[in-house]
Amino acid sequence: MDVPYDVNSYVRVLKMASTPSREEFLQVSQIAGAGILLVGLMGFLIGVTMGLLTGGF
Repeated sequence: MDVPYDVNSYVRVLKMASTPSREEFLQVSQIAGAGILLVGLMGFLIGVTMGLLTGGF
């Protein structure tokens, strides 16, 4: 592990990074929120289906 090389690459990435605009941030937040809701809905549906199939309800 070459520590000076690693630190230099991290600094280079941080210098290239920029703060997103408000519109970009809102778009990314909406997409991430939709993904979280979709995964939660899928888990809920799987749980209900398994409950109905196994007679858990």
